[in-house]
Amino acid sequence: MQALRALFAGELPQLVMFDLDGTLMDSVPDLAAAVDQMLAARGRAPAGIERVRNWVGNGAAVLVRRALAGDLQHEGVGDAEAEQALADFLRCYSGAHERTELYPGAAELLSALRTEGVKLALVTNKPERFLPGLLAEKGLAGSFDWLVGGDTLAVQKPDPAALHWVLQQAGVTAAQALFVGDSCNDVRAAKAAGVPVVAVTYGYNHGQPIAVENPDLLVDSLDALI
Repeated sequence: MQALRALFAGELPQLVMFDLDGTLMDSVPDLAAAVDQMLAARGRAPAGIERVRNWVGNGAAVLVRRALAGDLQHEGVGDAEAEQALADFLRCYSGAHERTELYPGAAELLSALRTEGVKLALVTNKPERFLPGLLAEKGLAGSFDWLVGGDTLAVQKPDPAALHWVLQQAGVTAAQALFVGDSCNDVRAAKAAGVPVVAVTYGYNHGQPIAVENPDLLVDSLDALI
């Protein structure tokens, strides 16, 4: 784990917080399927995987609004329409997630960090209700000390509140922690919390290169952190 030790003066961080979608798991195929089912129920054409890939990252409610608008900016979508569509999307997304896959190195990195005694947390904008089942499906049940979803607190990333909450629970300072994510929301939340941040290049960042957010370390695979 030389790459991590290099960020912490030869030591490992005491706490590592991870994003989920686009960082540990490629969840877009299942998200896109649920989006397309929601749209089909309204007589609309499917969005497809590539468009949904660019829309993911700000939670389910925003994803649904983007799908209804057919655009990242999601303007002109009424609240009543969005509320009903969100309920339909969440229903479609419930159940097994057979198309979702772990990225290379994800399980191995989590295991290696736990072996070293590092505390682990999941901080995602995905609704909290899906986290335990999804982690269990993919063999990651019990991997994290804390789970924070997009609706666990009153705000979500890029607001740093979730990171501050985990730091408090873990009894760790920001300088002793690390965040690993794939999007501008992750990097901005980490920087706002004063937490060093590693960004992966393969994730979802609305079609923009994550390098422009200037993370502390940029990696092409989680294997690079093992």
